[in-house]
Order: sequence, then C-alpha cells, then structure tokens
Amino acid sequence: MKKRTKLLLTILLTISGTTFAQIGDYSEKREISGITEKWHTLELPTSVFNGLSDNLSDLRIYGVSTKDTIEAPYLLNVKKEKHVQKEVVFSLINTAIRANTHYFTFEVPTTKTLNEISLNFKNENFDWKVKLEGSQEQSKWFTILEDSRILSIKNEQTDFRFSHLKFPNSKYRYYRISFKSDVAPKLLDAKIYLHETIEAQYNMAEIGDYEISRNKEKKQTIVQIALKQRQPISFLNLDIPNDYDYYRSFQVQYAQDSVPTDKGIKFTYRTLFRGTLNSIEKNEFNFNSVMAKNLRIIIDDHDNQSLNITNMSIKGYKHYLTVRFTDKRDYFLVYGNINAQKPNYDIVHTSKSIPTSLIRVELGPEIQIPKNGKEPIAPLFENKIWLWSVMAIVILVIGGFTLKMMSKKES
Repeated sequence: MKKRTKLLLTILLTISGTTFAQIGDYSEKREISGITEKWHTLELPTSVFNGLSDNLSDLRIYGVSTKDTIEAPYLLNVKKEKHVQKEVVFSLINTAIRANTHYFTFEVPTTKTLNEISLNFKNENFDWKVKLEGSQEQSKWFTILEDSRILSIKNEQTDFRFSHLKFPNSKYRYYRISFKSDVAPKLLDAKIYLHETIEAQYNMAEIGDYEISRNKEKKQTIVQIALKQRQPISFLNLDIPNDYDYYRSFQVQYAQDSVPTDKGIKFTYRTLFRGTLNSIEKNEFNFNSVMAKNLRIIIDDHDNQSLNITNMSIKGYKHYLTVRFTDKRDYFLVYGNINAQKPNYDIVHTSKSIPTSLIRVELGPEIQIPKNGKEPIAPLFENKIWLWSVMAIVILVIGGFTLKMMSKKES
C-alpha cells in the first residue's frame, strides 16, 4: 500500500509541475551579468521586443542552480514623459485699443514662475501675431515674445485652433499681450500656467523602407513605413519644408494583423492617432505606445498640392525592469511564450521599500532555447483542463486509499 501511495504522489507532483511555465516553455533567453546586490535595474534592448507578446506578458527572469529553478520578481518601468501643469490665479485688469492694436493686461498676484498662457477667443477664422510683455509696476515693459502667431481656421475641410503662448520661465506681476486686428477680438477667458515637463527617454526606431504615394480618387497622400524590427512606438516627427501655410488632417495607423495573398502580404490596419499637420508648430506627435513594425500615414490633401515630406523619425519609450534577486545563482531573462499570463508579484504593493539608486546589470546575447523533437506529453495533456481533471482524480484516489488504511487500523 505504501508503494502505491508513493507512486501516486510522484505522479501528482509530476503532473502539477507541468502546469507551471519553466524556461523550456519560452523561445529565447539572455543571461544576466553583474548581479552584486539584492535590487538591480536592467534596460530591455529593442531586439527583445521582436519575440515578445504585445502586452509583454511573457517576460520572466529565472534563477537556475543545481538544485532548483526560481522566478525573480520584477517591476516594469516605461520611461514616459510626465507633465505637471499648475494653473495660476490672475485678473484681467485692462483692455485697450490704439491704432488697430488691441491690448490685454493681466495681473498675477504671485511670485511664482510662469511659462504658458492659453487664450480662448469667441472669434473664428483669425490669424494674429501676438507680442507678450512683462512688467513689475506697469511703467517699464520687457518683451518676452515677439510675433508669436495664434490663429483659428474653421471651414468644411479644417477645424484648427492654435492659441497658446509658450515662453521661457518668467516672473512678473503684470503680463500684457497685444496684436493688430481689423476685427474686434472677443476674449472669452484666459489661463496662465506653470508647465513643467519631465522628458521621456526614447529608443530610435530604424526605418527599413518607406514609400509615398498619392490616392487621386480620395485626394490623400499615403506614406507606407516598414521598420527594421518590431518594437514599441509612441512618437512621430515629420519634416515638411513647404514655405506656404498648410493645415491637413491626418492619421497614423499600424498593422495589427497580416494575411498572405497571391499578390503578397496584406495588412489589416488600426488607427493609432489622429491630428493636424500645420505650418505653425513642429509636426511632432505623441501617442499611446503600441508594438508595431509596419505603419501607414494618411494625409487628407483635399484639393491642395501634396506636402513635401523630406524626413521622418519614429521613437518608442525605453523600458526598464527593476528586479529583486534573492540569492546567488545563474539568472536569465526569458521571453517568447504566447500562452504565458502576465505575472502577479508582491513587490507591486511594496515598491516604496525599493532603493532609489540601483546598479544596472547587463544582458548577454540572445540564445534560442532548444525544443525537443518529440512531444514529452500526449496531446491530451496539453489542455490545462485535462491536467487539472487528472490531478483531481489522483487526489480522490489517494484520499480513498487513505480512508481504507484508516478503517483497517480501527478494525
């Protein structure tokens, strides 16, 4: 009876072990070197993303020894930009007009630094060049901005408004804006801010190839872009040197899926971002990070001449892992498992105890994890439902043997 019980326990442990992913369930690994402390940080190189799932759920760090294999917990840190915008209370104390020049004077009862003013006019279809000045007592005025352009365009093709004044950090009690206009401006409200930005950290995406074409029927410019590798992207910059004013609606799409056809691979695209290309500001755009390799930009030209795109740059946020290493062993970063679920670690709730200054460890070259030619388990056991069912049956059998043994002892 004891032999049978031991055999059943061995079977139970073997089956339960197959339900938990180990290194062999992944396709790639990289050795981690330079571990000297309990906590370290490591940067994910862009080449890692080629083998990762879209939601990065198959990232694991395993520590291997001669006795066992353990999983090291980590926190994922995406280096996005951070914006802190503090609105400042102010008063509009004066409006005036002289020789078609309109003046608006604001009093800011604070000594805080300011760097942005947002203006909201009731007027539509205007184009004004604004001068911004600062003063401490309204007797001497100092120029902060000269000929800063604000405008509004609204018609059947375009609905575009740009009425923000961004300027170097300034400390004045009074701010005055002025501009020439034949039409009386109707200022609905204004907001004054201190806008602080913590810059994002990016990896530049390498563009393998791109093609610009014109869809005459839809009056659109189409830009097809193929990156050299699949990676997260979250930033686009287009260099458009046209020397005339333009305001074009456009959208950025990424290939979500692909299907091979007789004419080649056909991509299914999903819209990632919509915006307006314009000649007033830099054509730089941030959007939600997405894993992509093939992109498409669609520009609505309507009856206008196509824009001349001379250069473009695409970037994605850098990704870092903060890892806890418990003991000395060989550690590997592994990835490439479409069946892996996102891990749930306790350190998510205890992140305050992590040191602020961490030593960075390095990743070795990517190594393919070999797969056995033969399936070690019958196809029936590839289904987790069957595995758990078998485990339940084994537990019931063991329970039955145990009850029999107890009843014999009592008799």
